[in-house]
Amino acid sequence: MTTSSEISSGSRGWVVVTGASTGIGAASARELARQGFHVIAGVRRDRDADALRAEGIEPVILDITEPDHIARLAARFGENSQAGPLRALVNNAAVQLNAPVETLPLTEWRRQFEVNLFGQIAVIQALLPALLRDSGRVINMSSIGGRVAMATYGPYAGTKFALEAVSDALRRELAPLGVRVVVIEPGAVSTQMSDRVVSTANRLAADMSAEHRARYGGLIHASNAHSAAHAGGGRSAQDAARVIAKAVTTPKPRTRYTIGRDAALITRMLRVVPDRILDRILAAGLRPYYPQTSAA
Repeated sequence: MTTSSEISSGSRGWVVVTGASTGIGAASARELARQGFHVIAGVRRDRDADALRAEGIEPVILDITEPDHIARLAARFGENSQAGPLRALVNNAAVQLNAPVETLPLTEWRRQFEVNLFGQIAVIQALLPALLRDSGRVINMSSIGGRVAMATYGPYAGTKFALEAVSDALRRELAPLGVRVVVIEPGAVSTQMSDRVVSTANRLAADMSAEHRARYGGLIHASNAHSAAHAGGGRSAQDAARVIAKAVTTPKPRTRYTIGRDAALITRMLRVVPDRILDRILAAGLRPYYPQTSAA
């Protein structure tokens, strides 16, 4: 329940951040509140709300796959709302399941798209009347995985490639109407999500058939080890939050921002490196992480 102490003046207006329980979302909520916004921070559990609650931050229970949750959020910014102007929607909620294309059950594919794509669209549609009225912005959290799909990243990258395409179309539709659309593309960022990705991949691998394990076991091991090795050296969630805050506040934001040197490097490579050469580069990057008894 919201108390009067949770409602700040929001001198710069209001921002909605989805997926704010931990990591980049939580850091972004804190950074935007620090910069003078009133932040409605979507979280999944009461204990996450308690941990995040602070001056300028109003946690709300928000599952972006639940229409009732989204309807309640949209009502906050209806015509008779007492809320301030809605300056931005930061679409950050996401899940990540890494597995070979052949092995991931279709139910898991659908769940990932439900959160990472359809849920994002649902929130955008619900809040667009307020964003149009207030000349706000849509900040869509993609990933460098929305530009290049490494082995085992097909399900997650598929959702992010789709979000990139939707964002491009939305940007061109809304530009004449005064709403800017920005895509954020993080590379490696050290968050709790990084740890969950590896543990989830191991759980999915344990459920594979013996045939699939024989086919992909070494690859999954290498992919998980590579992810774990690079997560610790990634940018901090606070670094990412500062980029997001820049996208919200700068007068003329770029259409895309990368986070981290790895994301910037890959983006540049994609402009000049042919697909087959990129395949070899990515395979070479995984090779040291294969089990000793498995051929890359």
